[in-house]
Amino acid sequence: MTKTPDAPDTTAPGGTASVVSPAALPQLRRRVQAVLVATQILGGLGIATGVALAAVLATEVSGTDALAGLASTATVAGPALLAMPLAALMARRGRRAGLVLAYLLGALGAGITVLGAVVGSFPVLLIGLVGFGAGSSANLAARFAAADLAEPDRRGRAISTVVWATTIGAVLGPNIAAPAGRSVSGLGIPVAAGPFLWAAVVFLMSALVVAVLLRPDPLLTARTLAAADDDGADLPENRSLRAGLRAVRESPQARIALVTVAASHAVMVSIMSMTPVALTHHGAGIELIGLVISVHIAGMYAFSPVMGWLADRLGRLAVIGLAVGLLGVAALLAGTAGASHTRVAAGLFVLGLGWSAGLVSGSALLTDAVPQAARAAVQGLSDTVMNTAAGLGGLAAGVIVSQVGYGPLNALAAALLLPMAALALRGVLRRA
Repeated sequence: MTKTPDAPDTTAPGGTASVVSPAALPQLRRRVQAVLVATQILGGLGIATGVALAAVLATEVSGTDALAGLASTATVAGPALLAMPLAALMARRGRRAGLVLAYLLGALGAGITVLGAVVGSFPVLLIGLVGFGAGSSANLAARFAAADLAEPDRRGRAISTVVWATTIGAVLGPNIAAPAGRSVSGLGIPVAAGPFLWAAVVFLMSALVVAVLLRPDPLLTARTLAAADDDGADLPENRSLRAGLRAVRESPQARIALVTVAASHAVMVSIMSMTPVALTHHGAGIELIGLVISVHIAGMYAFSPVMGWLADRLGRLAVIGLAVGLLGVAALLAGTAGASHTRVAAGLFVLGLGWSAGLVSGSALLTDAVPQAARAAVQGLSDTVMNTAAGLGGLAAGVIVSQVGYGPLNALAAALLLPMAALALRGVLRRA
């Protein structure tokens, strides 16, 4: 293929080549964003449909609340285990290959989850939930794909638009959990496992959309454009995990971003995962649980464009501070709700807002803080750290609720915000 100054050749080992002229770049940005929005809607539907009942299903199969927290741990263990291999695959082959693989693994995991519920095997159920969580890896990675081609002063909005798209599927998901469960009642499948069967189909649809329509690949294109401006910056060794770790060590801003996304995700998962169990203890049924989780997910995604706009206009650190405040208020509301379903719903809504502020601002700051060549590796490291933290939080949450209750869980989760607040404040003072 012959290269011309206005038509760079986007190529990666094992990847596909594509030619994009500067004049075509705005149209490519819109195309990539449209494809990512479509898959976020589908992926959000699949994830939320299953997550709404993961803890309930784990309780039914295991017979104890103490193991319910393992369900959320398993769903975030999938993204944690997959994040670095996924980042390595994307570094070699581009975003499309990684997203397709993640969605396919999510579909496989959802099917294994149904199998575990049918045979009544808790270990098989957990294995399935680990795979099911891989579907959320794709939805998380999509936010970085949105930033690949975005202008630096619009990265927050690019990320938040794709995060926002999850709202549609994610809000619908918990509310169709009940009909999804009823749809399999005559098949010998437990009602709480029905949503996972639906999720498997949705993940397969998402994989198909990405495979067919996400062309040319945004990461490979961004790399070629960056290499044209900085010869030698896109050598393979500059994309390695070692280069990513070095980039984080050398950037205080990157470290703030890592702590932000990890703490925000851990606080959200630990509280959200045990809320359905706490609600059942106060007489809530599956429809009410679905409604509360929908309200929570609306907070997570629906207002993300606002968070992106604020991150671009006021700065990443200011929105990280906002995230700390919102997550703290959420823990206070939910932790002191008692039998008030309304107060729990309000707390979960604010919890979603805080998570959105932390994820969008932290992701934008991370993308800003490291060289383009190392971004895929650093982004994979970020998702590994955040999902590992959330997995540990979800594991501890089940034990905490079974031993001392839902209120103390919220108090302990709020304590995780202290390092995030301290680093953000230090970053502000350093800039002053």
